[in-house]
Amino acid sequence: MPSVRPSPATVEPAPNGSLLSQRVRRFLAPNKIRPPINPALLKHAEVRAATRQNRIADAITTFAGSMSFVYLHIIWFGCWIGFGAESYPYGLLTMIVSLEAIFLSTFVMISQNRADAKRQVIADQQWVTVQEEDTQNVELLDLSRQILALTKEVRSLASRQ
Repeated sequence: MPSVRPSPATVEPAPNGSLLSQRVRRFLAPNKIRPPINPALLKHAEVRAATRQNRIADAITTFAGSMSFVYLHIIWFGCWIGFGAESYPYGLLTMIVSLEAIFLSTFVMISQNRADAKRQVIADQQWVTVQEEDTQNVELLDLSRQILALTKEVRSLASRQ
């Protein structure tokens, strides 16, 4: 069956921008992470988003973990060296990059702490579920014992007659 999808050369640009700008935006934009489905994680995300510092840290780690961050640095370093902002061995650039690395390592640790908190929320919810299932299992075993006792009584009454 032939493809009904038009070739990229015949695709018309969207009304809000050119095809090239859409491709560039898609190339540079970080991938969107789907929101959590788990109710406990949803509640955890709401609590986390309540404070400004958490929202800022989340935005920085999202950007720093994207390809846009990499491309920005490639352009920045290329321009710094290409336009001769300073002479070799690039002492100021080295200092700026070192400071950036210090801050980014802090945000990596913040991100790891956030991931640990999410794992803890899931573990806590699973523990509650296990406890509820254990209670239900005890109730089911009790009902099974009652059914067995009633069955034995019915058989004993039926054998007497």
